[in-house]
Amino acid sequence: MSEVLYRKYRPKSFADVIGQDEIVSVLKKSIADKSFGHAYLFSGGRGTGKTTVARIFASEIGTSATDLFEIDAASNRGIDDVRELREAVRTAPFESKYKVYIVDEVHMLTKEAFNALLKTLEEPPEHAVFILATTEKEKLPDTVISRCQTFAFRQPSLDELKRFVIDVAKKESVKLDGPAAEIVAMFGDGSFRDSLSVLEKILISAEGRSVGQEEAAKIVGAPKNSLVNQVLESIALGTSELGLRAVNAAEKEHIDMKIYLKLILQKMRGVLLIRYAPSMVETLEDEFTPDDLALLRTYAEDKDKRINSRVLSIFLEAGDMLGYSAIPSLPIELAIIKSFGAEK
Repeated sequence: MSEVLYRKYRPKSFADVIGQDEIVSVLKKSIADKSFGHAYLFSGGRGTGKTTVARIFASEIGTSATDLFEIDAASNRGIDDVRELREAVRTAPFESKYKVYIVDEVHMLTKEAFNALLKTLEEPPEHAVFILATTEKEKLPDTVISRCQTFAFRQPSLDELKRFVIDVAKKESVKLDGPAAEIVAMFGDGSFRDSLSVLEKILISAEGRSVGQEEAAKIVGAPKNSLVNQVLESIALGTSELGLRAVNAAEKEHIDMKIYLKLILQKMRGVLLIRYAPSMVETLEDEFTPDDLALLRTYAEDKDKRINSRVLSIFLEAGDMLGYSAIPSLPIELAIIKSFGAEK
């Protein structure tokens, strides 16, 4: 690959933007009606397309590269930086009707810098358009927010990320199967950009033109399929030791416990869907390998129903504890132990 994937597949027009239909629709209409504002606030998680949409917006209103300015507020956060910006804003565009200023991570500005920026937002020059981008809107002063048209960018769903990476892999002449794409999407953690970074690692390391679950897991450092299955087997057989040994093995391999738990939850969910909505089996065929799907069927048909909704709830609660547990594996270990008091 001669070009990194996140640059190669960055949307070039509004038509290329995925998952932000409402925002794109409003922006396109405002441009068509020539009713767009002079200050916007784009908020949302990392890699959701905030700065990309800002660049597309600038292009759509006719701003050339020479009149587009991108500022990283994390590095230019002081009042002197904003004062320089205010001075620059007053000058006319070089060759466009509008000068567009994209201020990324705007929440990093100091209080004094925000006050200085506010004055410009209150009375912007006719030729200036500000697009403020942030992952932490709650840190912005209400006075700044009130001067902007605000748009909240949503994080893509796991299914959206899966379809996205499968499509990109296909364009790169590599077949990425469903379970492998699931791993990429999980490691992408709600970000198109991060998902592409994970995919790039796989495409560089993959030996063939087809990538399956085991190969993808090995490349990105996901837990072995057997370590996930052993937790379910432990509960289905009614023996905690097998599950605890699996968690211990995952810890020794330095597996990310967040990803490990997600994969466990994914399979528990599969068991319940097969048990209570058998017609949905076909929808799971792209999510699991044939061997895994056969295993989940076995657990779904288990007359003791040890893998049940209460057990799933216990493991969901473990997810809330992962963020602050001093021992990363402890929430999953506790979930396994507690599961034996939740049969049927």
